[in-house]
Amino acid sequence: MEMRALTPGLSVTGQITPADMPQIAAQGFRAIICNRPDGEEADQPSFGQVEHAARAAGLEMRYLPISHDDLTAPKAQAFAKLLADLPGPVLAYCRSGMRSATLWSMAQSHQDHLAP
Repeated sequence: MEMRALTPGLSVTGQITPADMPQIAAQGFRAIICNRPDGEEADQPSFGQVEHAARAAGLEMRYLPISHDDLTAPKAQAFAKLLADLPGPVLAYCRSGMRSATLWSMAQSHQDHLAP
């Protein structure tokens, strides 16, 4: 599992598994956002499987699935709201981490645009 820190409160990574939860919790993460739709690949664990293991490890978990053609401003705003509401630091994941990073970038751009 290769994590990339975007801010002190947010890192992104590719697909995680239930077996990764102890390591994620040990690294200090308090919440996880799943941006990968279930069934994208036959061998990926479902959100439910990952969520069950996350909760057992004391982590909060949210599901905001994003397909490659669904990177929209409303989804970025929803991502920003999750980041604001969840305890940090947060780990977001998709297949490679790219969609999660793009959502964060879009959310930042939107907030910058609204700033005085």
